[in-house]
Amino acid sequence: MYICKLLLKNILYIVMKRKSKKRDLNNINDKTWVINEKFHLFIVFLVSFVLYANTLRNDYTQDDAIVITDNMFTKQGFKGIPGFLTNDTFYGFFKKKGKAKLVSGGRYRPLSPVTFAIEWQIFGKNPAVSHLINIVLFALLGIVLYKFLLLLFMNVENDKLKYLVPFFTSLIFIAHPIHTEVVANIKGRDELFALLFSLLAVIFSIKWFKSKQIKFQFYAFLMFLLALFSKENSITFLAVIPLIFFMFFYNDKKSYFKILSPFFIATILFLVARIVVLGLDFGAAPMEMMNNPFVKVEGSKYVPFSFGEKAATIIFTLGKYIQLLVFPHPLTNDYYPRQIPIMNFTDWKVLLSLLIYIAMFYYVIRNFIKEKIISFSILFYLITLSIVSNIVFPVGTNMSERFLFMPSIGFSVIFGYLLYLIYDKKRNLSYFLLVCVLLLYSVKTISRNAVWKNDFTLFTTDVKISNNSAKALNAAAGSLVDAAYKEKNKSKRERMLKEAKTYLEKALKIHPNYKNAWLILGNTNYFLGNYEDAIRDFKQALKLDPSYEDANKNLAIAYRDAGKYYGEKKNDLSNAIKYLNEAYKMTTDDYETVRLLGVAYAVSGNNEKAIYYFSKAVELEPDNAGAYKNLGNAYFNSGNPEKGKYYHEKARKLDPEIFNKK
Repeated sequence: MYICKLLLKNILYIVMKRKSKKRDLNNINDKTWVINEKFHLFIVFLVSFVLYANTLRNDYTQDDAIVITDNMFTKQGFKGIPGFLTNDTFYGFFKKKGKAKLVSGGRYRPLSPVTFAIEWQIFGKNPAVSHLINIVLFALLGIVLYKFLLLLFMNVENDKLKYLVPFFTSLIFIAHPIHTEVVANIKGRDELFALLFSLLAVIFSIKWFKSKQIKFQFYAFLMFLLALFSKENSITFLAVIPLIFFMFFYNDKKSYFKILSPFFIATILFLVARIVVLGLDFGAAPMEMMNNPFVKVEGSKYVPFSFGEKAATIIFTLGKYIQLLVFPHPLTNDYYPRQIPIMNFTDWKVLLSLLIYIAMFYYVIRNFIKEKIISFSILFYLITLSIVSNIVFPVGTNMSERFLFMPSIGFSVIFGYLLYLIYDKKRNLSYFLLVCVLLLYSVKTISRNAVWKNDFTLFTTDVKISNNSAKALNAAAGSLVDAAYKEKNKSKRERMLKEAKTYLEKALKIHPNYKNAWLILGNTNYFLGNYEDAIRDFKQALKLDPSYEDANKNLAIAYRDAGKYYGEKKNDLSNAIKYLNEAYKMTTDDYETVRLLGVAYAVSGNNEKAIYYFSKAVELEPDNAGAYKNLGNAYFNSGNPEKGKYYHEKARKLDPEIFNKK
């Protein structure tokens, strides 16, 4: 502990303004660093940078494609900004109307995508810049959180409590590994903005309360408006703000209208803008498992959970959130069905979770006035979690670690307060606990950041954790297939494809109607040379969605190459012609399909059809010498040497060496 204290004193020595250069370092006692705001802020900012510095080497990953790399508005730079402001967040990615209904109520979060468009305009495709901005925002958030808590405890007479709880809380919040999804994933900027601007809005509201200067009301309005345009869950601060003033300032109910008026005005403006863009239809939950975790497949149809199943599953996830806050391991980017299984009230985990939340409510009721800090923290956690809990409305997934970004402040305050209580009695023990927790959190955070390096690393790592999630299994398989396509080592390529196939087969056991998994399984079988299996898989994807363009295109290719395989490798002309004709029905303008049909019919002795398809090939590629050569051969074989010579001559004009080639 002496080393820890010495380290603190030396850092403090650097950042403090000293009146005399000869000041003795030993005079810097605990009291000095306890109340030194600049020291606290420096440490919080420094820790933020150190913990997330390794994300600067990371690429784009996961949902970054939706808002950055594959978003047409982002890639338009400044010109794309109006597109973000006037469309659902998904529109720039899907480029089709109606995709807003993929998740209940649609999504309107234009602020962070606007910043991505600005970055694209200035820096181009540069993930390092975007990661750096996220780190800076997170560090600023740590400072704002510290300032917010200082204001919250401004009326506390105990200096140690007033300064140490904000300091401990901010360090715990900054270091907690649960935040890696928000900071390490560039798309998580919507969460960063939402919390940052929400806390700034509260700070300005408190400043107005202290000074009654109208400018602070305007600042509060502006910050909250920005928070809402970042992410809708900021709206929970409409309940947090009166709670703050009721518990920490005064009980004059008549003043609440003035306090809340900037927030209500901002909320109304945001809702009007949202309705103008998305309409009044907030949408029912979609009946598809990947966008609604509370449906299951019975037979070939989706059916909703029973009330008991849904309630028990939600309660279980609420308990899982507590577990991840207390013990953040293992972490994963995916909690889609059925990583969180269908639960019922006979499961002890559901009952334990229910008891924990009942105990939290009971504690608040019994100690609302007596223990304000813990009671407020519990209520802050519950209020900010409510909107993403699936209780208010479905959010499209069972749970997500990023959903804890706001609520984790409540946990961090409780943890910071408990450390303060220990500090007040056993100072060295509090140092020890703080250092141990921060070290453990830091190791986990830094190692977790590395997992967010790119899609391949993230998906193939997290599938080991989320091994019951159809989405995680599908994503890992997709990454393996993409990597295998580029892999030159044949044996390694085959191993990757077989691993992908194992994941996909498990995903389809979990979710038999998962059309994208059928598509990727088809691709996997295609690359493995299992053409008939690939054809079956693509057909199944099209059965689920007849307008599935990728499945349609890939099915035609599978038919074509199956025909080529049976003709060239198996010498089975019957099957070759059968599959090639199926491919031709789907893509009459594909040169290779037409050429192969000509070859198959020529080998089978049907010169009439061979001439027909080779003629088609010439029409499709009139500058292709090989096409004329094949057509000439067909005419020679049919007993028409004049036309044969004619087309051979055309072939020579296009490529004088055509007949010297094998």
